[in-house]
Amino acid sequence: MPKHSHPQKSASRDGRWLALMVLCLGSLMIVLDTTIVNVALPSIQTDLGFSDSSLAWVVNAYLLTFGGFLLLGGRLGDLFGHRRLFLIGIVSFTAASLLCGLATAQWMLIVARGVQGLGGAIVSAVALSLTMNLFTDPAERAKAMGVYGFVSAGGGSIGVLLGGLLTGSLNWHWIFLVNIPVGVLVVILSIILLPKAHVKAPGHLDFGGAITVTASMMLAVYAIVNGNQNGWLSGLTLGLLALSVVLMGIFLWIESSIRSPLVPLKLFRLRNVVVANIVGVLWAASMFAWFFISALYLQLVLGYSPLQVGLSFLPANLIMATFSLGLSAKIVMKFGIRKPLGVGLLIAGCGLAWFARSPIDGHFLMDVLPGMVLLGIGGGIAFNPMLLAAMSDVPAHESGLASGIVNTAFMMGGALGLAVLASLAAARYTSMVAAGSGELIALNGGYHTAFLVGACSAIIAGILGATMIKISKNTDMGAHVVHGV
Repeated sequence: MPKHSHPQKSASRDGRWLALMVLCLGSLMIVLDTTIVNVALPSIQTDLGFSDSSLAWVVNAYLLTFGGFLLLGGRLGDLFGHRRLFLIGIVSFTAASLLCGLATAQWMLIVARGVQGLGGAIVSAVALSLTMNLFTDPAERAKAMGVYGFVSAGGGSIGVLLGGLLTGSLNWHWIFLVNIPVGVLVVILSIILLPKAHVKAPGHLDFGGAITVTASMMLAVYAIVNGNQNGWLSGLTLGLLALSVVLMGIFLWIESSIRSPLVPLKLFRLRNVVVANIVGVLWAASMFAWFFISALYLQLVLGYSPLQVGLSFLPANLIMATFSLGLSAKIVMKFGIRKPLGVGLLIAGCGLAWFARSPIDGHFLMDVLPGMVLLGIGGGIAFNPMLLAAMSDVPAHESGLASGIVNTAFMMGGALGLAVLASLAAARYTSMVAAGSGELIALNGGYHTAFLVGACSAIIAGILGATMIKISKNTDMGAHVVHGV
């Protein structure tokens, strides 16, 4: 039987909030890195001589290892300690960032990006579980998850702003080198502030399950991120997806037949785990529609600079920050999880729908700001209850695994959503050009299609969250509170 400990007693009240700040700072490094690179890609291509096709590996090398190792990272945290794995992940990510910043050849940058993805996967998989285990009081946990949710939701758009500043004022190397002092600081503060106590999961590492699920995830990510380039119906794409499905089937067979599985399948009997992860997939697809497609609209249609694009996302970031500083927690404590989750995602869907009517001669105040405000409000309301629902029914000794699962859902939902939305936008663009539309009108028409599909995804997610999340029979202060929250 696992020994139960109480992490919240291992640190003082103030110490737990300081520990949360450390976890958020480490997570922010990872979130920023997924988008800060995009602004610098043209400079990297020119400096290191990447071709158009090989340049994609600067992004794909990171996505492959990040998506492939999320589940394994979470389980390793359950077995060997979330604090220990968090430190290993931060050290790996920081060291790889140094190698990226010093890279003088294509292979050096690509290999270092792969190691970054591995470290990022470990940090992302255990940071959420550390947060959940630090805060067990419903009000404190809701507030803590609001802060964590803001970092996860708002960090990407901050990355565009920071990437534009560093690349424009210095050079592309600094988008990686800026991680070094931050990473060192996080390691030092983690050693001091993060409690050592944890609830150890029973059993041993399932090597067969680890190998098959990691290989399956990496093949799926590779097939998805290269789907547009290779063709969705090409033999390579279909073959990789088929092999990924076969490996996933073998993984499920292994998990159902051994005593200490990597992923206990009983977790998926918990309705909130299943529903919250489905909602997470749909919302991640919507978020990618918002972030990436709107950034393209601002740059390629309205002619914004990278810095102006980052500043355009600032209203949404500020609104989400306002919710994370206590407002989201108060909403959850008053209304429970289902209503804020549903309402927040519906508001976000309206924000995407607003972008779906933006003209080619759009103005910021009329055509950009309203959508950003709606998406900031919707994301600020919904992100906290979504994470709470995904982790609510999970035993403490499996919290790292549950964290890995929800991060995997976001990762795969975002990657698949972006690939599908980009394909739909490209198809609409091609059909409009063939029909005689101008280049800019056709480009904007493609973006409208992507925004509209993203809006539908967010609305469906909101309906599922509002109707399918399980609530307790008991009430707290008149609000329905999910089990375990």
